[in-house]
Amino acid sequence: MSKIKIITDSASDILPEIEKELDIEILSFSVVIGNREFTSRVDFDNAGFYELMHRYDEIPKTSQITSYSFCEVYKRFYEEGYTDIVYVSINKEGSATYNNSVMAIEDFYDEVPEAKGRFNIYCYDGIGYTGMYGYPVMEAARMVKAGEDIDSINAYLKDILGKRRIYFGIYNLKYAAKSGRIPTAAALVGDALGVKPVMRICDNTIATAAKCRGEKKLVSKIVEMTMADIKPGSSYQLVYGMDTVCRDELEAKMTEKMGYGPTDYFQIGAEIASNAGEKVVGVIFTVRDDL
Repeated sequence: MSKIKIITDSASDILPEIEKELDIEILSFSVVIGNREFTSRVDFDNAGFYELMHRYDEIPKTSQITSYSFCEVYKRFYEEGYTDIVYVSINKEGSATYNNSVMAIEDFYDEVPEAKGRFNIYCYDGIGYTGMYGYPVMEAARMVKAGEDIDSINAYLKDILGKRRIYFGIYNLKYAAKSGRIPTAAALVGDALGVKPVMRICDNTIATAAKCRGEKKLVSKIVEMTMADIKPGSSYQLVYGMDTVCRDELEAKMTEKMGYGPTDYFQIGAEIASNAGEKVVGVIFTVRDDL
């Protein structure tokens, strides 16, 4: 009889209560700020990390999850009697974590050769960040709870991950300008002219999709662009940071346009806030079939 475990990392921004409810294993990134190293979700919650960002005038640095760490995780779940584990990672173009998870598979079987044929490891590039892959991870965990087999879970993830997209606005451009993960040109223009960018994440890339003069038009532009690309009738989720006012405004406008509200909310943690700042808002969705 199969025993399946769903694993992801802390950049998925899955809420701790959902992590527990759906029995998801979340591996944490390390974060360095103020010459101190912290473990995301262990040493602070999101509010605690935002406080650290305000306390230290520097860009936090996150580190990859190592292949050694993955090998140890694989060993643990093998010893606990699991037959299949499925790991969905942060965007492989933004972190070496996915590649490390794959490298660790060979290391694991070298150390535990008797596991071959009895213990299967599946690794997926999440292709993006936050709930863009966090939501499919939650759905995969629900499939496990419902008793679906590993083939069905793998088929779902192979189909959905490449169809996910985020449009999000950045309010504080300081971190985007310095991190190097978000196009610096957009941040510099914003600093000079008061322009706020709407970013698009899809297909392993982050790009500036539009620019708004000032903050007031930002939410409306995100809604407009989402409505042009979203699969009709499909679910969507919201991503946000420390500010819930812009989140609530976005929810109201999306609910008006779609006729129903979001299924879930993803508050950005240390991995995303380190690069985008603590104040962001956006929509996560599945694209139309023709895109």
